[in-house]
Amino acid sequence: MATVIGVDVGGTFTDLVLHDAATGDIRVAKRPTTPAAPELGVLGAVDAAVSAEQLARCRHFVHGTTVGLNALLERAGAQGPTVGLITTAGFRDVLEIRRGDRDDPYDLFWTPPPPLVPRRLRTEVLERVAADGSIVRELDPESVRRAARLLMDEGVDAIAIVLINSYANPEHELRTAELVRQAGFTGPISLSHEVSGEYREYERTCTTVVDVLVRHRMGPYLRNLEAELRRRGFTGELLITRSGGGALTIAEAMARPFETILSGPVAGAVASARLAGTLGLGTVIAADVGGTSFDTTLIVDGTLPLLFQGEVVGLPLQSPWVDVRSIGAGGGSIAYADHGGLLRVGPRSAGADPGPVCYQRGGTEPTVTDAALHLGMIPTDRLSGGITLSAEKAAAALARLAGPTGIDGVDAVAEGVIRIAAAHMAQAVRGITVERGVDPRGAAIVAFGGAGPLFGCLLADELDVDTVVVPPNAGNFSAVGLVQADIVRSAARTLVRPLDDAALPEIERLAGTLFERLAQEGEVRELHLDLRHRGQEHTLTIPVLLGRDDVAAIRARFTDAYHRAFGHRLPDPLEVVTVRATSRVVLDGTRSLIPVPPSGETASGTRRLWSFRSRAWVEAPVVPRSGLTGPIAGPALVAEPTTTTYLDAGFIAEPHPTGCLIITRKDRG
Repeated sequence: MATVIGVDVGGTFTDLVLHDAATGDIRVAKRPTTPAAPELGVLGAVDAAVSAEQLARCRHFVHGTTVGLNALLERAGAQGPTVGLITTAGFRDVLEIRRGDRDDPYDLFWTPPPPLVPRRLRTEVLERVAADGSIVRELDPESVRRAARLLMDEGVDAIAIVLINSYANPEHELRTAELVRQAGFTGPISLSHEVSGEYREYERTCTTVVDVLVRHRMGPYLRNLEAELRRRGFTGELLITRSGGGALTIAEAMARPFETILSGPVAGAVASARLAGTLGLGTVIAADVGGTSFDTTLIVDGTLPLLFQGEVVGLPLQSPWVDVRSIGAGGGSIAYADHGGLLRVGPRSAGADPGPVCYQRGGTEPTVTDAALHLGMIPTDRLSGGITLSAEKAAAALARLAGPTGIDGVDAVAEGVIRIAAAHMAQAVRGITVERGVDPRGAAIVAFGGAGPLFGCLLADELDVDTVVVPPNAGNFSAVGLVQADIVRSAARTLVRPLDDAALPEIERLAGTLFERLAQEGEVRELHLDLRHRGQEHTLTIPVLLGRDDVAAIRARFTDAYHRAFGHRLPDPLEVVTVRATSRVVLDGTRSLIPVPPSGETASGTRRLWSFRSRAWVEAPVVPRSGLTGPIAGPALVAEPTTTTYLDAGFIAEPHPTGCLIITRKDRG
């Protein structure tokens, strides 16, 4: 039996989980992230927790990373590689025109994000392909050569080639790439028909530009990581998680890097969905509090909310996308006084370098972690990963906020920081529940990440939720989701036509072509259709059983989904917009993985602890989670190597046979 390793690179810490299928052993490690060279943090975690024998027996090394996302964020901030665009004559300004609407119609000061490619680096070539794939105008080679020379003279590092309707006929895009290479360009090139098989020129152009931009950073990073793992004796397969769940091989990730933009946050959602199935929970709110961000997902009946277009920094991406809501509220979020003297928290973060003031690594601005340490919520002066904490420096940093905010004393400042952070998190949860017609009071919160269990009870009070689940090894739970990942390939192709009996054979032929491209040994095939009522603009994505569903069955499934989403049913005819194919392979033994209780040295005894419900200091027990055999009532702390669970007054925690900690709210404060 093989070993599987999952490593999640967060903004502050890099987390590792190892599952040895031969022995059932699960090991964890947490090391500070190294932003300048993320692979060093990954390798540090491997060296700390994985023996040479285990690494040699490792069949799959599954990796979640923020490298692609950071590359996009940096480029949006006018840093990073210089990208050029080659497009069809007349479509040079697609990135700037966008959709002609406003993201927030009520914000009078809203301005669109600047286009990823400035106008001087957007070039046109003479050609035209119709929506049905027929060639209206042949490609003019000389116009391509002129465009290539212009971009090379401008010193571009990468080129995106996006020709109109190339998803229907890629002939001109392929020829354009060939001519650009002949002109002497040696940098990365992304072709839109290889990135997306869907229509909508703005979205496809934006996705292709993001792909080539991220490719410039992702390729060297993955090659360096793989080389170092091989040097240490790793002989298995390196996999990268996708924004839509599942994992890609390293070759596929370098070929389609835009699919990894939300690689890290998705893993925690996957693990939460699996845990919800194990515990028989109907509605679950995944609450992942890391060092930099708070990531939350609504999971109903064990099913992840999957979208087929996402958005980062206001930019659309045509890619499968687990609907994870992220805000800048984590352990490293910085607290400050605004111009009006109000206490604010985030979204700026101290990150991994320098980190919170209490880390004693050069940080000067107080953070959520500093407040938690001052309030006794962190029961030790030494974190996993070797970071020694200073309560005195945390208190001094928090004290500097008392004057500007008019808050009386360090205790009140620290309490305010934690309450504001919890309120931000609760508001993000309302965005995926209340705003979509779901009552969060009937859900259970799965709290994980390095700071998630600290905020579980606070979130329960904010949202009026009665049950909080803290999974074992909660501080590394996203890495557990990596170990549980499937290998997934997906492809989509626009096919706009009425949904009728004549459409089914055409859909089956197109699906067959897509599945042929995705084929992998031991696969499970999944087919979805984007459908809409004729005359409408937006679609709903519906699962279809290929060869078994007739038009009536497909329509009934769409009508039910439409009613759930919009509250009514329409008799209008349906229209197919896009055919989506997915090939899935389950890694050996990971789907049935049940986490085991955490082990390792942790704090114990008693600690002076702030109770948010009582608004008072109390002397509270600190109990090692590995030794917890029965229920414990708050106020209390349950300590484990990678995180701490904070129990306020009125909450009771009890260990579950799976190793989970089930927290129940016994009164409403």
